[in-house]
Amino acid sequence: MDKELGKEYEKKDARIEYLRTNADAIESLGYMKQFTPDEITLMRADVSTVLIKANDIEEEKKEVMAEFKEKLKPFHEQLSGLLKNIKHGAEFIEKDCYKFLFENERMVGYFNEDGDLVQSRPARPEEMQKTTFSIGRKTGTDDN
Repeated sequence: MDKELGKEYEKKDARIEYLRTNADAIESLGYMKQFTPDEITLMRADVSTVLIKANDIEEEKKEVMAEFKEKLKPFHEQLSGLLKNIKHGAEFIEKDCYKFLFENERMVGYFNEDGDLVQSRPARPEEMQKTTFSIGRKTGTDDN
């Protein structure tokens, strides 16, 4: 069996007419067509061009993603705080609190500005020692 047919016809139309008239049948068939060295060289040049353009777009994407990340950062921080508050059912704050020594119970209590006990602990020995200031503890009245 020959590897080539109709090559003697230089014009494509003439070659196709020769193959059509001499073939036993015409069927549609999928096959791999080999490229010439020139076609491969052109494709390699196209690959380089495509890679450069794709890289430029990737760099632009990184810049845009960094901008979006910066825009989202405060929302992520706020969301993190809200989730912690929900998880613990409270939030951590730092404000002036008022310390009271309860000598009878040997305890120290810290009260916020609303008068709510926010923390308590056992009194330390140095806190239990009487001072001239603690002897005359104010009761909230003017009867000294």
